[in-house]
Amino acid sequence: MLDGPIRARSAHFSLHGLQLPAAQAEITGLFAGSDVWIGAMVPKRWARRAVTRNTIKRQIYAVSRASLAQSKPAAYVVRLRSGLDPARFFSASSMALKQAMRTELLSLFTENGALA
Repeated sequence: MLDGPIRARSAHFSLHGLQLPAAQAEITGLFAGSDVWIGAMVPKRWARRAVTRNTIKRQIYAVSRASLAQSKPAAYVVRLRSGLDPARFFSASSMALKQAMRTELLSLFTENGALA
């Protein structure tokens, strides 16, 4: 999945996606049905604390659920690709972190034409 095309990039994230024809999804059995699958990769290298990693994953799933609801059958992986500024996000799970990640993820899914 990660060796496929990158659909979009932002300051902290990259969106990898694989469109699946319905026939192929049923044949392989891997992504059965007409669902949109989403995965989140938040490495310890870029977010040291488990609280921060879980907060970012929750934001990824929440934003993707709203953004990909009308999408064609596909599998997506959102990957954190750079570290967070500790001076800006000094708390492991602050409201500032949640809002910044949510805003960036919204732009990742919509403005970059990732789903075209």
